[in-house]
Amino acid sequence: MTFRKRDCGAFDMRIGRDGTWYYQGSPIRRKELVCLFSSVLHREPDGSYVLETPAERGRIEVDDAPFVAVELCWRHCNCDHGGGKEQCLTFRTNLDEVVTAGIGNPIRVETDPLTGEPSPYVLVRPGLEARISRAVFYELVALSEAEVIEGREVLGVWSQGVFFPIGEPVPDELTEEDWDDEDDLSA
Repeated sequence: MTFRKRDCGAFDMRIGRDGTWYYQGSPIRRKELVCLFSSVLHREPDGSYVLETPAERGRIEVDDAPFVAVELCWRHCNCDHGGGKEQCLTFRTNLDEVVTAGIGNPIRVETDPLTGEPSPYVLVRPGLEARISRAVFYELVALSEAEVIEGREVLGVWSQGVFFPIGEPVPDELTEEDWDDEDDLSA
């Protein structure tokens, strides 16, 4: 006998950019229930998100990433990482999942081409990322250092022996022209 999983189509569920889960437009306030749903969350090859149990599956909407990294723990580590800086960066998500950035859980930063605003992420599980909150990203920036990659200097962080670029370095010396736009703010 072959058991077939029932496809329920689209569930009326959405994960907001801030990590809030909604059912039929109302926030789900019980964290335990959200954690249960997140444990059966998967990403399809086409980029869509599904909740999948052994008996049924259904699509849900995700505004940005299904999780938000809300806390960073930096620690010196004595692991053999093949010559990289000996530190580990561990993130805690809004649903209390803990993940250490490394080769299996990379950090990536998308930059908006119009505004230049960074959108940083860390991979939590295959296909599922956490958007790194602004406060946590500022902590990453404080830990960053310059490295030369493909002949170009970039800022980044090390974790488990892997270097993750997070942005461009700020020039050492800013000229008066660099501040002209800010001077116009008082007008």
